[in-house]
Amino acid sequence: MEELDLKELFSIFWKSKAQIALIIAIFIMIGVIYTTSFVTPVYTASTTLVLAKADEGNEASTSEQSSESITTTDVTLNSKLVSTYSELVKSKNVLRQVISNLGIDVQEEDLRKNVSVSSVKDTELIEIKVTNITPTNSMKIANEIAKVFTEKVGEIYNINNVHVVDVAETPGVPSNINHAKDILIFAAIGVVIAVLYVLIANMLDTTIKSAEEIEKTYNLPVLVSIPVYNVDVEKKR
Repeated sequence: MEELDLKELFSIFWKSKAQIALIIAIFIMIGVIYTTSFVTPVYTASTTLVLAKADEGNEASTSEQSSESITTTDVTLNSKLVSTYSELVKSKNVLRQVISNLGIDVQEEDLRKNVSVSSVKDTELIEIKVTNITPTNSMKIANEIAKVFTEKVGEIYNINNVHVVDVAETPGVPSNINHAKDILIFAAIGVVIAVLYVLIANMLDTTIKSAEEIEKTYNLPVLVSIPVYNVDVEKKR
């Protein structure tokens, strides 16, 4: 395929603007149908926990220096426990207790797949997110996980340093559906497909369209050209 300059490319795309618009419109319609009919909405509820100073029942009459030392120790301990706690949230012990407490009909592995735990960087905050097809269930499960997890920490570590900062609320909109984003993605795909179609069609088209094209391709001057003669029009005259 010979090299095309920007002017020629623009001319090719301009001549094929109807096909380009049609292809983009088709993909937009596919995007609308996909995002409204084929995507099952799911809802995500989240609760936030914080690792605070452990309740140890120390006497109030301590020196300021000793108090600062305890606080520093607590912060260091909590920072190290964040990653451990994040794994403990999704442990079999916690999830089985949550399923039993709520009496929900869900498999342990399925619940684990729908639970995500993340720690906020450089903080002692842990965020628990639960995804479910029912908004109420996602909220209930998230709050129950936070409750059971807090109890398990007390049993395992014999400390009470986990506290709920934000209680999970019932989500109002699906977390996996964004109509505008989906349609834009399909429109972008349509643009790419349309451009490829025009370029490939032009590459496969070997017909000569103008005298200038002959001169450019074969480096020969065009001495004469024969215009298209419409015989039927002449006969009518």
